[in-house]
Amino acid sequence: MNRRHLIAAAAVAGIGLFGSGVAYAQQTVKIGLILPMSGPFASTGRQIEGMAKLYMAQHGDTVAGKKIELIVKDDTGVADVTKRIAQELVVNEKVGVLAGFGLTPLALATAPISTQAKIPTVVMAAATQMITAQSPYIVRTGFTLPQVTTPLTEWAPKNGIKKVVTLVADYGPGLDAEKAFKEGFTKNGGEVVAELRVPMANPEFAPFLQRAKDAKPDALFVFVPSGIGSAVMKQFAERELAKDGIKLIGTGDVTDDDILNGMGDVALGVVTSFHYSAAHNSPENKAVVEGMKKSTGLRANFHGVGGYDGMHLIYEALKKTGGDADGTKVLEAMKGMSWVSPRGPVTLDPETRDMVQNVYIRKVEKVNGELYNVEFATIEKVKGR
Repeated sequence: MNRRHLIAAAAVAGIGLFGSGVAYAQQTVKIGLILPMSGPFASTGRQIEGMAKLYMAQHGDTVAGKKIELIVKDDTGVADVTKRIAQELVVNEKVGVLAGFGLTPLALATAPISTQAKIPTVVMAAATQMITAQSPYIVRTGFTLPQVTTPLTEWAPKNGIKKVVTLVADYGPGLDAEKAFKEGFTKNGGEVVAELRVPMANPEFAPFLQRAKDAKPDALFVFVPSGIGSAVMKQFAERELAKDGIKLIGTGDVTDDDILNGMGDVALGVVTSFHYSAAHNSPENKAVVEGMKKSTGLRANFHGVGGYDGMHLIYEALKKTGGDADGTKVLEAMKGMSWVSPRGPVTLDPETRDMVQNVYIRKVEKVNGELYNVEFATIEKVKGR
């Protein structure tokens, strides 16, 4: 009777019996890759899927005697869908690792499942700082907004920017970026004269840009999620803020490599701080950029490199455990791991489970007829929090 009750309770909970024991006893290690493959953030999903598959193409689909199977699921960018898919992948597919997560709410929806199932969960994109604190089984191979914002607050005052208006998308990462910029910029002698927040649903930038123009700052600091930067850039040009001497600065999301060429020459000269550029000059990055272009037709971007490095972390952890896919053992193997990524040298901080990585100050320039984020300064070994 007790056993029947236990099974029934587990079925209701959806997660009660899916410990990691089944996964590591199998000869196949399944990775559940949950991504927004449709909807407004589909470009993030395409990037991560493309780079994850590129990693497997380059390194094979067998690690430490175990076959690696990638199961890609579309959550459409909706948190409730993400949670349902994660439960199905753990209960029905017996995945050994969950990965992906294009937006903060999607990662947060999975955190309780990761904890209860003791399943390593690799966040490859979502960038709100507190995500890894929501489950001891979450690691992140992307970045945090404070991590990539703070270096810009040091560069700007040294380069004639004393008064800034901030313009951010009104959700977790945007609030992180706003807070980090204001704290750092003020500490370094600058002044934030206005803080503007744009709703995520149907964002309309024109009225906010007019308010920024009226404030007459030296620069406008922008954070918007990948894919929306082109709308900001277009309306920034239409409102002629540059003619009033207002510079556009921001995190690298606004000049996403994947869509940068489509923005046109209005993007030229925009300065951003970020952890990855398709123009990063290293053999590791050149191989990835060429491979991504050949396999998908896309230019590699920061979300893609989060997917690529996420696969590397999983592969190397399985090598360290000798193919044992027990969730806790794999997680412990991941902590403190260092390697040379396409973005540069990285380490997974064993305490925060976030990346320690270089952050680059870049400027949009034309190279061989195409627009690129060209790095001109490096801040080394920046922690996620």
